[in-house]
Amino acid sequence: MKVFVTGGSGFVGSAVVRELRARGIETRALVRSVRNAERLERLGVEAAFGDVADADSVLAAARGCTHAVHLVAIIRGRDADFERVMVEGTRNVIAAARAAGVQRFVQMSALGVDEHTRTLTPYFAAKWQMERDVSASGLEHVILRPSFVFGTTGGVLPTFVRQVRFSPVVAIIGSGTARFQPVWADDVAACFAAALDLPEAANGTFDLGGPDVVTWDELYHRLARTMGRQRVFVHVPAGLARAGARLTEWIPGSPLSADQVTMLESGDNVVRGRDAAPTFRLPLVPLDEQLRRAV
Repeated sequence: MKVFVTGGSGFVGSAVVRELRARGIETRALVRSVRNAERLERLGVEAAFGDVADADSVLAAARGCTHAVHLVAIIRGRDADFERVMVEGTRNVIAAARAAGVQRFVQMSALGVDEHTRTLTPYFAAKWQMERDVSASGLEHVILRPSFVFGTTGGVLPTFVRQVRFSPVVAIIGSGTARFQPVWADDVAACFAAALDLPEAANGTFDLGGPDVVTWDELYHRLARTMGRQRVFVHVPAGLARAGARLTEWIPGSPLSADQVTMLESGDNVVRGRDAAPTFRLPLVPLDEQLRRAV
């Protein structure tokens, strides 16, 4: 087996390629910078320079690989950026996988993507179209929809940790009652690795959540308790948070975009479809342990 990975230098992608290499799986990753190539090569990953928006470079990088894991996505940008990177980029990766004779294509989507939410933000719309294109590709495939992915080096959890560590008053967007199901990055990576050849997963779409379902209020209280902090929690109306995000979202390092606020208030982000857990049978890190590792 030789796996072609896109997005291998990102937060989730780094965990995926580490997992693949830990299992002794030969891995080639599409990269856009020398720095990322060097970092991945230190893990024993073969780097191939290219961009998902450049069909020729994707085709060259996929040649000789037997499986593909497609992780590339963006969370901010213009509508045209989501179309170019996520929708057209996925179509380029699908075409390259077909040309390379890839045996199975594993796609990262997002929990909460459905007919309704696709109308809310360009991100959800792009993820929805990506799922449809992969399903219609004719390739044997697996689509995984993780909830919020927690980890120590990326994702949203470090932002939450900084909020509780440094601010005596912590703002929670919305009512705080929406539920979600955070899943640890290494567990997500193990699921992607297993999806490459698990017979029962073939042509399936799976929701992937952690073992604990919590509200946003519960998350922040657990985090404060884990950190030994006494904090005051206040709820900021989503409309106000969205307006503030519009003013700051283009500043490098800004915590949220207006679209991300919209996604946060779109409802519960919990497993509703086909649950990955019974099929993949992988141990999952409990939320309290996730928080302990992060602080």
